[in-house]
Amino acid sequence: MGDDAMAAVGRMVDVRVDLSPDPEFGAEAGERAARQLRSELSELDVESLRVLVSGPAPDGAKGSDALAVGAVVVALSASGGVFTSLVETVRDWLGRSAARHRVSLTIDGDTIELEHATADERRALVEAYIRRHTED
Repeated sequence: MGDDAMAAVGRMVDVRVDLSPDPEFGAEAGERAARQLRSELSELDVESLRVLVSGPAPDGAKGSDALAVGAVVVALSASGGVFTSLVETVRDWLGRSAARHRVSLTIDGDTIELEHATADERRALVEAYIRRHTED
């Protein structure tokens, strides 16, 4: 195992998960969707999951901006496939919903946004994102 691979073992990574509920949803339904996603993420083998509370929506905000539900920061090991499981969980959650939610995942300033794509488009996008963050 090279020095780079050794450095990755045991390294922790924070992944910020932002949910923008379907603009057709009301605030209560958006909160319910956020709780459901957080619940599924909490079942993964992660070190921690903390909710970032967003402030009030800006004056005149419309659509998903008005329904800001905050974000979740998930701390996980850089090794062991947990990151892949996290991304797959988000993708599956979106795929099961008839609503048009948007979820973005951010690691070290690199963001992927999952929304109104076909299952094949989401799969290709997710696979490329996972490769960027799991290859040495």
